[in-house]
Amino acid sequence: MSPYDPSAFPPFGVTVDLVVLTVRRHALCALVVRRGEPPFQGRWALPGGFVRGDEDLAAAAARELAEETGLCAHDPASPASANGAHLEQLATYGDPQRDPRMRVVSVAHLVLAPDLPAPKAGGDAHGARWASVADLLGQEAGFGREGEQSGPLAFDHARILADGVERARSKIEYSSLATAFCPPEFTVGELRRVYEAVWGVALDPRNFHRKVTGTPGFLVPSGGTTTRQGGRPAQLFRAGGATVLNPPMLRPEV
Repeated sequence: MSPYDPSAFPPFGVTVDLVVLTVRRHALCALVVRRGEPPFQGRWALPGGFVRGDEDLAAAAARELAEETGLCAHDPASPASANGAHLEQLATYGDPQRDPRMRVVSVAHLVLAPDLPAPKAGGDAHGARWASVADLLGQEAGFGREGEQSGPLAFDHARILADGVERARSKIEYSSLATAFCPPEFTVGELRRVYEAVWGVALDPRNFHRKVTGTPGFLVPSGGTTTRQGGRPAQLFRAGGATVLNPPMLRPEV
């Protein structure tokens, strides 16, 4: 039997890519970075990078998240990460032509977090910014809302972003993950605007209030109020202990 010879096999790499979603100014936004090196130098892309030889996929995704956003991933086993961002594996992408350098398989991850500050570029990126998902996936529009035009996202990142957005849209129907976009204490109105931004629809305020406050374990009153929305004081809530919503919050048909 001949010994194993690594050089007999073509180069092969594994990367992690991050679909980092947040709600800014009532719009669903994703983090993008401008590539500073070939391939696709100068193009916008999702943050990510190659998995190091001494780390598993979850560790690589958490490292890239910290490097690109300064956020720590929420770890259910660690009380210190209670306020960390929600991080979950999304899907694996392995088209042989997706990276012109060599055969690269990407394990994409979805990150949901509250309104975040302006990002700082790290690693080999020459820029980083939040961009409207509607603009990113509408390539003809580019980044027109903020006056900056761009071609399509690098690699197959438009497909990965679209898959991540659809995962977020579906998961907030039957789980409590919409609260991951909110601060620790929030109003029902603020939560409603999260649903509206992620789904891209307008919701009836009264029906929404009735549904979310009537769903067992979804919201817990914090005991406080706020006037940050203007008008009369609004009651503040925290995320309850429920992870699955029963009944689910079904998105309207459009």
